[in-house]
Amino acid sequence: MLQKTGRGLLTLLLLVMEWTRPGLSSPLRPICDLRVLDHFIKEARDAEVAMKSCREGCSLSESVSVPQTTVDFDVWEKTNGLDQAHEVQSGLWLLQQALGLLRTSVTNTALHSHLDNSIRNLLSINAVLRSLNIQEYTPPASAAELEGTWRVSLATDLLQVHVNFLRGKVRLLLMDAQACQQDVS
Repeated sequence: MLQKTGRGLLTLLLLVMEWTRPGLSSPLRPICDLRVLDHFIKEARDAEVAMKSCREGCSLSESVSVPQTTVDFDVWEKTNGLDQAHEVQSGLWLLQQALGLLRTSVTNTALHSHLDNSIRNLLSINAVLRSLNIQEYTPPASAAELEGTWRVSLATDLLQVHVNFLRGKVRLLLMDAQACQQDVS
């Protein structure tokens, strides 16, 4: 009985959606909606808070390269979009590598889900960049080949860099993405 009711409600919902579908107006593409990035930032902050409250089994096994998070807005605005995208993509790659190493070195199981979420979110951001027609990034053979990096040896520092990078350079790139700009006629 419940199955029949569920199918009937689904059919009704689809009919109503078809009848009320707007004809000419198109909503903002969800991929350009910065609320998705805000959700990723919130989850990155949650991981950072969890790491700060961790007492055992919460350290990096070695220091890792991370992207610079400071932004000189004058320089950023003068940098072409391709170079901005490359900087963000290389930073995402560095963070993915560093969080992967942290994931393997952390023995506290409570932190594993936070780190898994953070890594998945970085992969999702890369998918968003690809969908915005931003050229695919090819990582270097090693992090040493990248400019604009520094090394951290504390897990809390790594997670703080993660949050700041998302709030800074990733947000700036997505806000200015050509595919998200609305034509003003």
